[in-house]
Amino acid sequence: MSRQALQKLGIVVTHLLKGNWAYVKPAAVKAWLKFQTCLFLPLGLLFVLAMRAARPLVLIRIGMLVSERLGHFAGNTELYLCEKDAGINTPKVSHIDIWYHNWPVSNRQLAKMWARVMHIWPAWLMAPTAKVNGWIPGGRAHVIAGTTCNDRDVHNLLDISAPHLSFLPAEEARGQEGLRAISIPQGAPFVCLNVRDDGYLRNALPWWNWSYHDYRNCDIQNYVLAAEELTKRGYYVVRMGAAVNEAMRISDPNPMVIDYAAKGLRSDFMDIYLGAHCAFCISNGTGFDAVPFIFRRPIVYVDHVPVGIIATFSPKFLATTKKLRLRKEGRLMTFQEIFASGAGHGMSSREDGLGIDVDLIESTPQEVAAVVLEMEARQRGTWQTTDEDEALQRRFWEIFPRNALHGEIRSRFGADFLRQNKALLN
Repeated sequence: MSRQALQKLGIVVTHLLKGNWAYVKPAAVKAWLKFQTCLFLPLGLLFVLAMRAARPLVLIRIGMLVSERLGHFAGNTELYLCEKDAGINTPKVSHIDIWYHNWPVSNRQLAKMWARVMHIWPAWLMAPTAKVNGWIPGGRAHVIAGTTCNDRDVHNLLDISAPHLSFLPAEEARGQEGLRAISIPQGAPFVCLNVRDDGYLRNALPWWNWSYHDYRNCDIQNYVLAAEELTKRGYYVVRMGAAVNEAMRISDPNPMVIDYAAKGLRSDFMDIYLGAHCAFCISNGTGFDAVPFIFRRPIVYVDHVPVGIIATFSPKFLATTKKLRLRKEGRLMTFQEIFASGAGHGMSSREDGLGIDVDLIESTPQEVAAVVLEMEARQRGTWQTTDEDEALQRRFWEIFPRNALHGEIRSRFGADFLRQNKALLN
């Protein structure tokens, strides 16, 4: 047994002695899956030999879905299908692509819907097949290449294609019943609110240390004002999340703000139905927002960091970012400084992150409400821009670096953010 394997075993034993079943159970499942893969290696070898024999007639490729992370499970998969339709990253010969799930599957409803439009075979067969295929020379041709850039629509395909997923009539009926169950009247517009914390990753995938991107987390309480302002405009607001750290604190009870995540109301099915039917989504660039993303719903990304990886692929997107304050100098970094330092494309909560000593400053409730209401006005068609706003937009996008993460830039940056922070554009 390798040193790394011994270390992992020691960690599992430690958690077992502490009675931490939330950690031990998934560790045991992962160990069983590895054993199962080894057990079926002979069957995998037979499948590989069959694939190689069939290659003169049809190329069979295999790939593993990123099923354990909702954002990639939705976004990567939809963009794979979009690129396939467009003939991008697709073999010129007759071929069949066979996928299998990684564990754990983050959303069973999404898995069911993908199975309607893709070949998804059981992992007990395909995992050992993938392993054996990698051992035998020539296996690369039988591996699905994936997308150009994971879940990033660098070819701007979402705007010119329809969603690959749809709900069956029985599912539509179930979804309408689900809306009524959480007190949203039929036909009423609603907004999905998805504020990032470490609740899901800490509970669902406890064997990994996710602290390196804790800097992306946000405070749900900063979104209460925006939610209340939306209800004044006739929207219901549904706070999303498979596991969250705290409930929204609303001083005066508001039945139009529904803490679906914290009150035990959520289900895999309703997560997908809500994301597919919302008027728009408010998010920080995390997991769930890939659901409205693949159903072509508008998204406002608030306090998105790193700023250099905001979604720029569609005019349906609007964004702001956290501010970065240099501790020693006590001032905010300009956008040019952020990109020059590397903080525009990657950061870390660890002390040795980028070698720069910074604090990340979240938007105030008023700043959050400003960009959310800009999105709402844009959806209603009542947003009024000014010459100054357009000049600030041009300046921001002049500074914003073009690279492989972006295709044609079609989104916008928050107008109020740029008005209040003109110095960051110097």
